[in-house]
Amino acid sequence: GAQVAAGRPSPLPQTGWERLSELWRRDEQQQFPEETVNIAKSAFTAGLVGWIYGGLPAFISARKAFIESSHGEIFQNRADAVQSAHRAGLRSFIRYGWRWSWRVAAFTMIFNMVSTGLSAYRDKTTISNFAAAGAFTGALFRMHLGLQGLAGGIVFGTAFGVPAGGLLIAMYGLAGETLQEKRNRERRELYEQKLAEWQSRLSMTEILGQTENSAQGRPETERAREL
Repeated sequence: GAQVAAGRPSPLPQTGWERLSELWRRDEQQQFPEETVNIAKSAFTAGLVGWIYGGLPAFISARKAFIESSHGEIFQNRADAVQSAHRAGLRSFIRYGWRWSWRVAAFTMIFNMVSTGLSAYRDKTTISNFAAAGAFTGALFRMHLGLQGLAGGIVFGTAFGVPAGGLLIAMYGLAGETLQEKRNRERRELYEQKLAEWQSRLSMTEILGQTENSAQGRPETERAREL
């Protein structure tokens, strides 16, 4: 009975810190919450987009510059010239694509971490969460430029966060619920299921205990009748 009582499911998180810490804990299936997985996915996608955005123009520009500057060079054949131009473009694609890639990925990851954390802590998803996340991320990326850069980063981040948050909230509206509401619902349903199972085990334990007590008390009653 003590073991069953100790197996009572943990109550739902009540404070903002409890909900926030739950974002970084694995569940019983050793999986992270959907919000945390989405942060990693969005950072990876943003990195690819940033690489293409920065690398593709650099590839075209470097290839064009190589062709214009190599009129006096002698190549073995046309294929050799084309390959040399492609190699020059590829070097620029990797170099400038990487510069854009890690910056865009880091900006997206920090923005999503802050906005998701605010939504979890406040237990609601609002435009102000995304605006604050954008302002914080923009300031973080521009703070090395001094006070003027810090102010510019806050303005840029807020201008980015408000429409991005509005778009996400609109998508949540089409889905019928936000990720926070979905997580709260799933967490509540799972807790109610575990609680029902625990209560069922507890009731079964009480019945077994009563049966055992009755079985132990019956021989004593029979001996008393014999006396």
